[in-house]
Amino acid sequence: MAAPLSVEVEFGGGAELLFDGIKKHQVTLPGQEEPWDIRNLLVWIKKNLLKERPELFIQGDSVRPGILVLINDADWELLVSTSGDIPPPALALAASVGKPWASLRHI
Repeated sequence: MAAPLSVEVEFGGGAELLFDGIKKHQVTLPGQEEPWDIRNLLVWIKKNLLKERPELFIQGDSVRPGILVLINDADWELLVSTSGDIPPPALALAASVGKPWASLRHI
């Protein structure tokens, strides 16, 4: 069983407006049978953090096109195409060029 996982999730470029205007969220993901992966994290974010207009953040089982998601300075889609598991602790920095963005780091 995977242990609980403490992470910081940060939103910017307008995406934070969907989360009560709060940019940084420090959360502890509960323990579960399998390791946390990005898609499970998105489901958890939708159920627990997203406050309004989910169609502007989630499309199907992924983020909506146009939202940049970085984990440890890497595009999250590159991680999903390999293992998909949330990588070991490291700071995730995201820069917005007029686009909504989200970043994740272990704490």
